Amino acid sequence: MVSVDTVYQRVLVLANKEQRGYITSQEFNLYANQAQMEIFEQYFYDIRLFNRVPGNDTEFSDPLYMLNEKKSIFEVEQSDVWTNANLGASMILPDEIYRVGTIRIGMNQVEILSSKDFDAARLSPLTSPTKTRPIAYIANRKVTVATGANTFETAVSVSMNISYIRKPEKVSWGYVVFNEKALFDSDPNKTIDFEVHPSEETELVYKILKLAGVAMKRDDIMRAGQGMETLQVQQEKQ
Repeated sequence: MVSVDTVYQRVLVLANKEQRGYITSQEFNLYANQAQMEIFEQYFYDIRLFNRVPGNDTEFSDPLYMLNEKKSIFEVEQSDVWTNANLGASMILPDEIYRVGTIRIGMNQVEILSSKDFDAARLSPLTSPTKTRPIAYIANRKVTVATGANTFETAVSVSMNISYIRKPEKVSWGYVVFNEKALFDSDPNKTIDFEVHPSEETELVYKILKLAGVAMKRDDIMRAGQGMETLQVQQEKQ
C-alpha cells in the first residue's frame, strides 16, 4: 500500500511551489483514483509487452517478475458451493471483479465462451458440455455454467471456484474541517490508502500533478507532472 496522506502532501508541495495553484481535498481524491486506475490498468499492457521479450536470470530485476508481483496484490480466489442448484442459473459475480481468470466446477476447469458460442456448443453433438468438460459464458456480471448437452443438470452439491483480478479499492484522503481548513483524519472510515505496490508512490504523485494541471488549465503544472512521469517510466523500462 501507499499512504494517501504522503502522496497528498507531496502533490501539494509541488503544485503550490511558486504559487502555481492549490488542489482541494475533494479534487485530490478524484485525481488520486484516476491515477491509481491508470497505473493498475498499465500492469496488464506491460505484462503483455514483456511476455514477448526474453527475461533474465535475476528474478528481482526481471520486469515480468516485478509486474506479476505488483498484480498479485489484486488476485483473488473465491469458492462457493451450490446445493440443489440448477447449473444453468446465473450467478452474480462480485462488483470488485476486473477480469475473470479461471472457473472450476469441482476439479474440472470451465471453458469460458461468448454467449453465442455457448449456445452453439451446447446444442452441437461434437462440442456439447459434460460433467468433466463444463462450459460457461459471462454477461452483465453473471456467470452461467452448463454441464449437459441440451438441459442444465441439477446437482446435490457442486463446488465452484473462481479466480479473478479485483479492482483497487477507491482511494480517499479523509479530513476534518477546523478553522475553515481541511486537516487530515486517519479514521479508517474516512481514509483509504492506495492499494498499488509501494514502488508506485512517485508515479502516483506525478500522475496526480499532471491531472491537476489539466483540470486547473495550468500548463506549467501539467508539464511538470508529465515530464517527471515520463522520466520515471523511462527509468523503470530501461
